[in-house]
Amino acid sequence: MPKNTFISYIFIRSFLNRLQAYSAGFLYLFYPHICMHCGSEELQAENVLCEPCEKNLPYTHFLPIEKNTIEKIFWGRVPLHEAGASLFFTKDSTVQSLVFALKYKHQKKAGRLLGNIIGQDIINSQRFKNIDCMIPIPLSKNKQRARVYNQALVICEGIQEKLPHIQILPLLLKHKNAISQTSKDRIQRTQLSPQSYSIIDPVQIAEKNVLVVDDVITTGATIESVCNYILSEARPHSLSVVAAAYTI
Repeated sequence: MPKNTFISYIFIRSFLNRLQAYSAGFLYLFYPHICMHCGSEELQAENVLCEPCEKNLPYTHFLPIEKNTIEKIFWGRVPLHEAGASLFFTKDSTVQSLVFALKYKHQKKAGRLLGNIIGQDIINSQRFKNIDCMIPIPLSKNKQRARVYNQALVICEGIQEKLPHIQILPLLLKHKNAISQTSKDRIQRTQLSPQSYSIIDPVQIAEKNVLVVDDVITTGATIESVCNYILSEARPHSLSVVAAAYTI
């Protein structure tokens, strides 16, 4: 290689390396890569939680257990095949930070992490074996417009990363714009009137083993409405429910 060409090559490489470093620093000012819960910067680029926060996640261990707490919530309300939630949700917890980031800060990585946790939970549980497809709990048009995406659908995508054979079918539409349940207590939530739903193509889930997916279960009122609607309109072979977290 001629000397001048070699010098030019070294100069260009050095310039590109500096440009890359400056670009990374500039992006960090606006999109700092920090733990979503504690704010630590000691985490790998693909992660959303630092190692200590991820290790301290409050797992429920419900999914392998028949007649677990989540299944009991729906006794006498919805004939479910299986049900479960992977994590406990409490105020000011790591799980609350993840859910908040997913729902209100457009952090899809948080949802995919929650979905990965559910997916691994399903693999380890030896239950939910025959699931054919997942249906995310739908949002009203107004909420989806405000949040940009449906957080339950993002969680489904995270589950599918672990269980690629399970199809995601976002077939449910929610028509009635209900008042947010965030500020309501448990009794008020159970007294909500059923929402109005429709299924785009019920034939797609007829006689299939369907898994309904949501972010957080509190009283189960929303899931109850959705599941009873699916059972009456689409007639699946079985209906199961899973959520990222359960409020205690």
